[in-house]
Amino acid sequence: MPSVPPVPPVPPARPVAPVPPVSSAPSSAPSSAPSAAAVVSALRAAGCVFAEDEAELILATARTAGELSSMVDRRAAGFPLEHVLGWAEFHGRRIAVEPGVFVPRRRTEFLVDQALAAARDAAVVVDLCCGSGALAAALAAALDGVEVHAADIDPAAVRCARRNLAPFGGRAHQGDLYDALPAALRGRVGVLTANVPYVPTAEVPLLPAEAREHEPLVALDGGADGLDVLRRVAAGAPDWLAPGGCLLSETGEHQAPAAVRAFTDAGLTTRLAVSDERYAHVVVGVPP
Repeated sequence: MPSVPPVPPVPPARPVAPVPPVSSAPSSAPSSAPSAAAVVSALRAAGCVFAEDEAELILATARTAGELSSMVDRRAAGFPLEHVLGWAEFHGRRIAVEPGVFVPRRRTEFLVDQALAAARDAAVVVDLCCGSGALAAALAAALDGVEVHAADIDPAAVRCARRNLAPFGGRAHQGDLYDALPAALRGRVGVLTANVPYVPTAEVPLLPAEAREHEPLVALDGGADGLDVLRRVAAGAPDWLAPGGCLLSETGEHQAPAAVRAFTDAGLTTRLAVSDERYAHVVVGVPP
Protein backbone atom coordinates (compact mmCIF):
# COMPACT_ATOMS: atom_id res chain seq x y z
CA MET A 1 0.00 0.00 0.00
CA PRO A 2 1.55 3.38 -0.97
CA SER A 3 2.30 5.71 1.87
CA VAL A 4 -0.04 8.60 2.53
CA PRO A 5 0.85 12.24 3.20
CA PRO A 6 1.09 13.20 6.86
CA VAL A 7 -2.13 13.51 8.80
CA PRO A 8 -2.52 17.14 9.92
CA PRO A 9 -1.51 17.53 13.59
CA VAL A 10 -4.31 17.70 16.11
CA PRO A 11 -4.77 21.41 16.90
CA PRO A 12 -4.44 22.65 20.48
CA ALA A 13 -7.53 22.00 22.54
CA ARG A 14 -9.75 25.09 22.42
CA PRO A 15 -12.25 25.62 25.24
CA VAL A 16 -15.67 25.05 23.79
CA ALA A 17 -18.33 25.52 26.43
CA PRO A 18 -19.62 28.85 27.71
CA VAL A 19 -18.14 29.37 31.13
CA PRO A 20 -18.88 31.65 34.07
CA PRO A 21 -16.64 34.68 34.56
CA VAL A 22 -13.52 34.25 36.62
CA SER A 23 -15.24 35.96 39.54
CA SER A 24 -17.58 32.98 39.83
CA ALA A 25 -14.84 30.70 41.14
CA PRO A 26 -15.93 29.17 44.47
CA SER A 27 -16.18 32.01 46.96
CA SER A 28 -15.33 29.61 49.77
CA ALA A 29 -11.83 29.06 48.41
CA PRO A 30 -9.19 30.13 50.95
CA SER A 31 -7.39 33.38 50.34
CA SER A 32 -4.25 31.38 49.55
CA ALA A 33 -5.78 30.26 46.27
CA PRO A 34 -3.96 31.59 43.19
CA SER A 35 -5.58 34.69 41.76
CA ALA A 36 -7.12 34.70 38.31
CA ALA A 37 -4.21 36.79 37.06
CA ALA A 38 -1.70 34.37 38.54
CA VAL A 39 -3.44 31.42 36.86
CA VAL A 40 -3.44 33.17 33.51
CA SER A 41 0.23 34.10 33.94
CA ALA A 42 1.23 30.51 34.79
CA LEU A 43 -0.65 29.10 31.81
CA ARG A 44 0.71 31.71 29.43
CA ALA A 45 4.25 31.07 30.63
CA ALA A 46 3.71 27.36 29.95
CA GLY A 47 2.77 28.14 26.34
CA CYS A 48 -1.01 27.74 26.54
CA VAL A 49 -2.37 29.61 23.53
CA PHE A 50 -5.78 30.23 25.10
CA ALA A 51 -4.52 30.99 28.61
CA GLU A 52 -7.36 33.34 29.59
CA ASP A 53 -10.12 30.98 28.48
CA GLU A 54 -8.44 27.98 30.06
CA ALA A 55 -7.98 29.88 33.31
CA GLU A 56 -11.71 30.59 33.46
CA LEU A 57 -12.51 26.91 32.94
CA ILE A 58 -10.05 25.80 35.62
CA LEU A 59 -11.18 28.45 38.12
CA ALA A 60 -14.82 27.51 37.57
CA THR A 61 -14.07 23.79 38.04
CA ALA A 62 -11.70 23.76 41.02
CA ARG A 63 -13.45 23.23 44.36
CA THR A 64 -10.58 24.06 46.71
CA ALA A 65 -7.40 26.09 46.68
CA GLY A 66 -5.34 22.90 46.67
CA GLU A 67 -7.28 21.48 43.75
CA LEU A 68 -6.88 24.74 41.85
CA SER A 69 -3.11 24.75 42.35
CA SER A 70 -2.88 21.11 41.30
CA MET A 71 -4.94 21.71 38.16
CA VAL A 72 -2.83 24.69 37.15
CA ASP A 73 0.38 22.73 37.75
CA ARG A 74 -0.84 19.79 35.67
CA ARG A 75 -1.94 21.98 32.79
CA ALA A 76 1.35 23.90 32.89
CA ALA A 77 3.15 20.55 32.79
CA GLY A 78 1.44 19.74 29.49
CA PHE A 79 -1.50 17.56 30.47
CA PRO A 80 -4.48 17.99 28.12
CA LEU A 81 -6.96 20.54 29.42
CA GLU A 82 -9.74 17.96 29.29
CA HIS A 83 -7.78 15.58 31.52
CA VAL A 84 -7.15 18.42 33.95
CA LEU A 85 -10.84 19.39 34.05
CA GLY A 86 -12.09 15.82 34.02
CA TRP A 87 -14.47 16.46 31.13
CA ALA A 88 -14.67 17.47 27.49
CA GLU A 89 -17.46 19.30 25.69
CA PHE A 90 -18.82 17.16 22.85
CA HIS A 91 -22.00 17.61 20.82
CA GLY A 92 -23.56 19.77 23.51
CA ARG A 93 -22.74 17.45 26.41
CA ARG A 94 -20.03 17.23 29.02
CA ILE A 95 -18.25 13.90 28.59
CA ALA A 96 -16.20 12.55 31.49
CA VAL A 97 -12.59 12.02 30.38
CA GLU A 98 -10.18 10.23 32.67
CA PRO A 99 -6.40 10.57 32.52
CA GLY A 100 -4.94 8.28 29.87
CA VAL A 101 -8.15 8.15 27.82
CA PHE A 102 -8.44 9.56 24.30
CA VAL A 103 -9.95 13.05 24.29
CA PRO A 104 -12.89 13.38 21.87
CA ARG A 105 -12.19 15.97 19.15
CA ARG A 106 -14.76 18.56 18.22
CA ARG A 107 -14.38 17.69 14.52
CA THR A 108 -15.83 14.25 15.32
CA GLU A 109 -19.18 15.90 16.06
CA PHE A 110 -19.55 15.88 12.27
CA LEU A 111 -19.57 12.07 12.38
CA VAL A 112 -22.41 12.17 14.93
CA ASP A 113 -24.39 14.56 12.73
CA GLN A 114 -23.91 12.29 9.73
CA ALA A 115 -25.07 9.28 11.74
CA LEU A 116 -28.21 11.08 12.89
CA ALA A 117 -29.00 12.18 9.35
CA ALA A 118 -28.54 8.65 8.00
CA ALA A 119 -30.40 6.58 10.58
CA ARG A 120 -32.89 8.51 12.69
CA ASP A 121 -34.98 5.34 13.12
CA ALA A 122 -32.13 3.17 14.40
CA ALA A 123 -33.04 0.95 17.33
CA VAL A 124 -29.49 -0.22 18.12
CA VAL A 125 -26.31 1.88 18.17
CA VAL A 126 -22.79 0.45 18.48
CA ASP A 127 -19.65 2.56 18.94
CA LEU A 128 -16.39 0.69 18.26
CA CYS A 129 -13.03 2.12 19.36
CA CYS A 130 -15.24 4.10 21.71
CA GLY A 131 -12.65 5.77 23.93
CA SER A 132 -14.65 7.79 26.46
CA GLY A 133 -17.91 6.76 24.80
CA ALA A 134 -18.52 10.29 23.54
CA LEU A 135 -20.09 9.24 20.22
CA ALA A 136 -22.34 6.64 21.84
CA ALA A 137 -23.47 9.12 24.49
CA ALA A 138 -24.20 11.82 21.91
CA LEU A 139 -26.25 9.39 19.81
CA ALA A 140 -28.08 8.05 22.85
CA ALA A 141 -29.02 11.59 23.86
CA ALA A 142 -30.41 12.33 20.40
CA LEU A 143 -32.15 9.01 19.68
CA ASP A 144 -34.88 8.44 22.22
CA GLY A 145 -35.02 4.91 23.61
CA VAL A 146 -32.18 3.53 21.49
CA GLU A 147 -30.20 0.50 22.70
CA VAL A 148 -26.58 1.59 23.01
CA HIS A 149 -23.38 -0.45 23.13
CA ALA A 150 -19.75 0.67 23.05
CA ALA A 151 -16.51 -1.28 22.88
CA ASP A 152 -12.81 -0.61 23.25
CA ILE A 153 -9.70 -2.69 23.77
CA ASP A 154 -8.41 -0.34 26.50
CA PRO A 155 -9.80 -1.04 30.00
CA ALA A 156 -9.44 2.60 31.08
CA ALA A 157 -11.52 3.69 28.10
CA VAL A 158 -14.20 1.10 28.84
CA ARG A 159 -14.39 2.25 32.45
CA CYS A 160 -14.82 5.83 31.29
CA ALA A 161 -17.42 4.89 28.66
CA ARG A 162 -19.49 3.03 31.24
CA ARG A 163 -19.65 6.20 33.29
CA ASN A 164 -20.78 8.29 30.32
CA LEU A 165 -23.34 5.76 29.10
CA ALA A 166 -24.88 5.03 32.51
CA PRO A 167 -27.55 7.79 32.20
CA PHE A 168 -28.84 6.10 29.04
CA GLY A 169 -28.67 2.50 30.23
CA GLY A 170 -25.90 1.88 27.70
CA ARG A 171 -23.33 -0.88 28.00
CA ALA A 172 -19.58 -0.75 27.36
CA HIS A 173 -17.62 -3.90 26.54
CA GLN A 174 -13.90 -4.56 26.58
CA GLY A 175 -12.32 -6.41 23.67
CA ASP A 176 -11.01 -6.21 20.13
CA LEU A 177 -13.63 -4.66 17.83
CA TYR A 178 -16.52 -7.05 17.12
CA ASP A 179 -15.12 -9.72 19.46
CA ALA A 180 -16.21 -7.51 22.35
CA LEU A 181 -19.89 -7.37 21.32
CA PRO A 182 -22.72 -9.64 22.45
CA ALA A 183 -23.50 -12.12 19.68
CA ALA A 184 -27.18 -11.16 19.90
CA LEU A 185 -26.36 -7.83 18.22
CA ARG A 186 -25.31 -9.49 14.97
CA GLY A 187 -27.52 -8.25 12.12
CA ARG A 188 -29.36 -5.74 14.37
CA VAL A 189 -27.12 -2.66 14.41
CA GLY A 190 -28.73 0.43 12.88
CA VAL A 191 -25.82 2.81 13.47
CA LEU A 192 -22.27 1.54 13.73
CA THR A 193 -19.69 4.23 14.45
CA ALA A 194 -15.96 3.69 14.62
CA ASN A 195 -13.65 6.61 15.30
CA VAL A 196 -10.68 4.37 14.59
CA PRO A 197 -7.03 5.30 15.12
CA TYR A 198 -5.90 6.61 11.75
CA VAL A 199 -2.51 8.27 12.22
CA PRO A 200 0.16 6.44 10.17
CA THR A 201 2.76 4.92 12.48
CA ALA A 202 5.56 7.09 11.12
CA GLU A 203 3.52 10.24 11.82
CA VAL A 204 2.77 9.51 15.49
CA PRO A 205 5.99 11.24 16.67
CA LEU A 206 4.82 14.38 14.87
CA LEU A 207 1.62 14.68 16.92
CA PRO A 208 1.36 17.40 19.56
CA ALA A 209 2.87 16.38 22.89
CA GLU A 210 -0.56 16.46 24.56
CA ALA A 211 -1.72 13.58 22.40
CA ARG A 212 1.59 11.77 22.06
CA GLU A 213 2.40 11.71 25.77
CA HIS A 214 -1.01 11.55 27.45
CA GLU A 215 -3.31 9.56 25.17
CA PRO A 216 -2.97 5.80 24.56
CA LEU A 217 -0.97 4.83 21.50
CA VAL A 218 -3.61 2.27 20.59
CA ALA A 219 -6.06 5.15 20.07
CA LEU A 220 -3.72 7.00 17.70
CA ASP A 221 -1.60 4.58 15.67
CA GLY A 222 -3.45 3.23 12.65
CA GLY A 223 -0.60 1.20 11.16
CA ALA A 224 1.65 1.83 8.18
CA ASP A 225 -0.87 3.86 6.19
CA GLY A 226 -3.23 4.63 9.06
CA LEU A 227 -6.02 2.37 7.78
CA ASP A 228 -5.34 -1.01 9.43
CA VAL A 229 -8.19 -0.78 11.93
CA LEU A 230 -10.58 0.88 9.48
CA ARG A 231 -10.18 -2.04 7.06
CA ARG A 232 -10.98 -4.54 9.82
CA VAL A 233 -14.04 -2.59 10.87
CA ALA A 234 -15.30 -2.33 7.30
CA ALA A 235 -14.73 -6.03 6.59
CA GLY A 236 -16.80 -7.10 9.58
CA ALA A 237 -19.60 -4.56 9.29
CA PRO A 238 -21.94 -6.40 6.87
CA ASP A 239 -22.43 -9.21 9.39
CA TRP A 240 -23.50 -6.80 12.14
CA LEU A 241 -25.51 -4.15 10.33
CA ALA A 242 -29.29 -4.36 10.20
CA PRO A 243 -31.07 -3.83 6.86
CA GLY A 244 -30.85 -0.12 6.23
CA GLY A 245 -28.11 0.30 8.83
CA CYS A 246 -24.94 2.28 8.24
CA LEU A 247 -21.26 2.28 9.20
CA LEU A 248 -19.49 5.60 9.73
CA SER A 249 -15.78 6.15 10.33
CA GLU A 250 -13.59 9.24 10.46
CA THR A 251 -10.43 9.42 8.39
CA GLY A 252 -7.80 11.90 7.26
CA GLU A 253 -8.17 14.00 4.13
CA HIS A 254 -5.35 12.31 2.22
CA GLN A 255 -6.45 8.83 3.32
CA ALA A 256 -10.06 9.34 2.29
CA PRO A 257 -9.86 7.73 -1.18
CA ALA A 258 -8.22 4.59 0.25
CA ALA A 259 -10.75 4.52 3.10
CA VAL A 260 -13.61 4.69 0.61
CA ARG A 261 -12.06 1.77 -1.30
CA ALA A 262 -11.85 -0.24 1.91
CA PHE A 263 -15.57 0.24 2.52
CA THR A 264 -16.39 -0.63 -1.09
CA ASP A 265 -14.19 -3.73 -0.99
CA ALA A 266 -16.20 -4.86 2.06
CA GLY A 267 -19.35 -4.81 -0.07
CA LEU A 268 -20.77 -1.53 1.24
CA THR A 269 -22.36 1.20 -0.85
CA THR A 270 -20.11 4.07 0.11
CA ARG A 271 -19.97 7.86 0.12
CA LEU A 272 -17.59 10.41 1.60
CA ALA A 273 -18.96 13.26 3.71
CA VAL A 274 -16.74 16.31 4.18
CA SER A 275 -16.97 19.32 6.48
CA ASP A 276 -14.60 22.10 5.47
CA GLU A 277 -15.55 24.03 8.60
CA ARG A 278 -14.47 21.25 10.95
CA TYR A 279 -11.81 19.82 8.65
CA ALA A 280 -13.54 16.46 9.03
CA HIS A 281 -13.85 13.52 6.61
CA VAL A 282 -16.31 10.72 7.32
CA VAL A 283 -16.75 7.57 5.26
CA VAL A 284 -20.34 6.29 5.28
CA GLY A 285 -21.24 2.79 4.13
CA VAL A 286 -24.52 0.88 3.92
CA PRO A 287 -25.20 -2.73 2.89
CA PRO A 288 -26.47 -3.01 -0.68
